[in-house]
Amino acid sequence: MSRRGPCDELAAGGHPATQSDARAALDHALSQPHRAEQHALLQQARQALDEAMQQRQDAEQRYAALFDAVPDPVSILSSAGVVMDLNRAGVRAYGRPREAIIGQPIELLNPDLPSDHLEPVWAALQRGDTYVIEVTNMRGDGSRFPVEVHSAGFELQGEPCIVAVARDLSGRWQAESRYRLLMESIDKGVILFDRELRVVSANPAAHRILGTAGTGSSLQTLLDPRDWIMVDEHGHLLGHDQWPANRCFQAGRVIRSTIVGLYHRPRGRMLWLSITNVPVFGNGRDHADHVFAMFSDITELKRNNALFDRAQSLAHIGGWEWDRGLARLYLTDEARRILGQELPLDDMPDLMECLRSDDRLALQQALAASVDARSSFALELRGQRADGHSFWVRMIGEASEGDVDAARIAGTVQDITERKQAEETLRIQARTDPLTGIMNRDAVLSDLGVRLSNPTHCRAAVLYIDLDRFKTVNDLLGHSAGDELLIEATRRIGRAIGTEGLLARFGGDEFLVVCDTRDQSDQPELLAQRITAAFEPPFVFGNDEFVVTASIGIACAPRDGVRPQQLIQNADTAMYDCKRRSRNGWQVFSPELAQAQHDRLQIESRLHRALEADEFRLVYQPQVNLRTGEVIAAEALIRWQNEQLGEMRPDLFIAHAESTGDIVRIGQWALREACRQVRQWQDEGLGLVRVAVNVSYRQFTGDDLALKVRQALDEFHLPGSALELEFTERVLIEDAPDTLRTFARLREMGVMLAIDDFGEGYSALNYLRRLPIHGLKLSQLFVEGVPGDRSDMAVCEAICGIARSLGLGVVAEGIESEAQRRYLMGLGVNVGQGFLFAPGLTPEEFVR
Repeated sequence: MSRRGPCDELAAGGHPATQSDARAALDHALSQPHRAEQHALLQQARQALDEAMQQRQDAEQRYAALFDAVPDPVSILSSAGVVMDLNRAGVRAYGRPREAIIGQPIELLNPDLPSDHLEPVWAALQRGDTYVIEVTNMRGDGSRFPVEVHSAGFELQGEPCIVAVARDLSGRWQAESRYRLLMESIDKGVILFDRELRVVSANPAAHRILGTAGTGSSLQTLLDPRDWIMVDEHGHLLGHDQWPANRCFQAGRVIRSTIVGLYHRPRGRMLWLSITNVPVFGNGRDHADHVFAMFSDITELKRNNALFDRAQSLAHIGGWEWDRGLARLYLTDEARRILGQELPLDDMPDLMECLRSDDRLALQQALAASVDARSSFALELRGQRADGHSFWVRMIGEASEGDVDAARIAGTVQDITERKQAEETLRIQARTDPLTGIMNRDAVLSDLGVRLSNPTHCRAAVLYIDLDRFKTVNDLLGHSAGDELLIEATRRIGRAIGTEGLLARFGGDEFLVVCDTRDQSDQPELLAQRITAAFEPPFVFGNDEFVVTASIGIACAPRDGVRPQQLIQNADTAMYDCKRRSRNGWQVFSPELAQAQHDRLQIESRLHRALEADEFRLVYQPQVNLRTGEVIAAEALIRWQNEQLGEMRPDLFIAHAESTGDIVRIGQWALREACRQVRQWQDEGLGLVRVAVNVSYRQFTGDDLALKVRQALDEFHLPGSALELEFTERVLIEDAPDTLRTFARLREMGVMLAIDDFGEGYSALNYLRRLPIHGLKLSQLFVEGVPGDRSDMAVCEAICGIARSLGLGVVAEGIESEAQRRYLMGLGVNVGQGFLFAPGLTPEEFVR
């Protein structure tokens, strides 16, 4: 495009019209005749002018090339803002012919400029500065585009002019718009810091995460370093120079994914962030001018991880994943702690090395099944830690969901060592007697069951051991002494049997010894002899010595039973027979004992129903004055008539009733029946007859005996003097405080109180002295030997002496001869009963 502008003359160094006129004048002068010297001078002037004009033309071409080569629109403006020249880029940008622009005011291109828009331009140019402004230019079709205009001043032919370069910002605006959209939409916080850690800019996510959104406070104010405490991911305090942004400035490189905790003092708020810091360098600078901090809020994730880690730690559960393809085992921190190995467990074989061999095989099989059948597994495995301590773990695993080739198997590992130890402790405790430390009832039953279930071990024997007179020591000296006796008895039995028998405490003062009889058939008898011999030395408690012996029953399998309970029951039967006959010995079970046991069971089963079946009756044996023969009272004796068993003697069923506890109901019936009979006799005009009723020690330990007596007397309108209660010596040591209170209440009612069969059992003279009783009954056991047996005579004399000393009356039982009557009268016994006078009589016989 051919054009000339006002800058062409500037580039040529002069006005073109002036140069053309000068050349024409020189050409005319050269055409005139001149001297040679003049002609030469004119020729030189003409040549110089031609060179100047050529230089001007070259300058114009360079200027046009340079002016049009600028890619941005360039305008030359007069001081009044008229467009004097425009390059090709301007013509293209504005979409107008050059001629339509040259000579027009700049408002043609910038219609939005104010009227005084040149004032700040000239003010800046006069200061020697470049003036920069962003405006909107308009094309010939009316469309607009943003530009950044850089203006500078110069003079043209002495007139001030402006050269303005316009940079099209459409592309930058689009980039900035995308950048702003990105910054405003992403969930990551972005803050640009300067070297003083002042906030240059921040996106909305930064405001939201840091808590300034909607508060009206600036981010710079919120981020005052004095208000924040920063810690690393482990909670260790970070100094100001250790803050990630400062580290980024110092290192001049990206600091990636740093986890920090930020505590804001004024608000008391804790944040956890994952921050990446990127340095920003200015042109030609070696040090970063700014740092971009890009961060995510991981507070919830941190809390969840912390809670998960805490839960893992508290539950002793860790996680694991085995990548078969990479041959790599991944363990959580808790899993590594549970397994407790010094060397890292990088692959599954490493983990298996710390397991027992059989558990190692079980895990191998489970992993193979997970791969082949996509099955899950749960195993309890035992291994050893690096410190030598064993561990138990519950390991659960399965192939990862969606893993086609089961390349990854993952699961959990839980420390169950404490549970297993507790189970083992409970198992031992469940099998061990806590007092003696030997096997207990359940343990020996289980062991005996295993022996008897195995044909090769069916020849076994049971020794049932009961301690004689243990209750005496326990009641007189207390339970502590009783426990000491049981512990010492355990030691003695244990030493006696050695390794030839298995010892267990079966309950109370009863022990079991189980031994094998395959190699030595008389082994049970030999052990029984050793055990009884072990009890020959007395037991010493302080300054007191007590003789405690052992009664032993023996039953052998398979002869005497093939089931544990059957064998033990038969041994128990033999033991009771030994205790009944002699004590301090042993007895082998026999069919005769089995029959006796059967009879006992028959008695007990029918005895329990006898009261409801109205099978009991009372007979009355007179108590007479030994000098006059006058009947002064009667003793009520119980009888039992059963359809299957016939007439049962009291000595056959009373002991059974005592052991089963039925004696309490039977005794209450006897008490009421005796009171009813006395009432009937009174109504028949016989006067008041005192009736003696036997009371079991179990009635003392059961219901309120005094209340029951009061109720029976009141029911039949009887005074207490109509009743005498006879107790065995056992009540003297059952519970002394309760015994005293009960005896006192009975005596207040007027009831006569006596100790029956005195001297046969526990002669607790200390209690006898303190009890408010009226008399003693001299046992038939001693009466039957007088006056011929010196021992019986000595006992009778001693008892009568005790009674006299304590002011107690004496009634003799079992008098069958005149010689016995006279002897007893000589001892001062006034009242007696026995066949010499009358047996037990029915109420009608007693009346006659």
